[in-house]
Amino acid sequence: MPLLNVEIKARYTNSNFMRQYLLDNNAEFKGTDNQIDTYFNVPNGRLKLREGNIENNLIYYERNNQPGPKSSSFDLIAVPDAGKLKEMLSRSLGIKVIVRKNRQIYFIGNVKFHIDEVPGLGNFAEIEASNKYADLPLEKLQQQCDFYKNELMIGNNDLISISYSDMVIDQAK
Repeated sequence: MPLLNVEIKARYTNSNFMRQYLLDNNAEFKGTDNQIDTYFNVPNGRLKLREGNIENNLIYYERNNQPGPKSSSFDLIAVPDAGKLKEMLSRSLGIKVIVRKNRQIYFIGNVKFHIDEVPGLGNFAEIEASNKYADLPLEKLQQQCDFYKNELMIGNNDLISISYSDMVIDQAK
């Protein structure tokens, strides 16, 4: 059964402020993950394999590109042998794009926070409220994202409507 997620992604250069806010509000720091997200060619949605030192998952999601909080449904499977799976998916589906990033991961309850550095693209913040960790309706997840967007002083002009994968593809053109 797909899970629900509401996400805010923004250009964000004040990572020290965000880090301090999270620490002051008893966020749980999961660590820094050097991630490689490999996106595969699929007819619907997005399929990516995330390889990191903390998170290793195959993720399928459907989400509209729009500024501000965006909802998505997703399925996630932990992957113990990402290399072999990547090889199989690359041969069968083809690689669409690869995104590399350095990600700091924090949690406050069911809300996950990322402080991202993406080479060639810049610095970003993400807020993800998910019902993976708590049985919450979409409206509550939306409220959580809006609350933390305001708390972290993320302006509407900073919001990004597309994924890192779209940004990398656009940059390559």
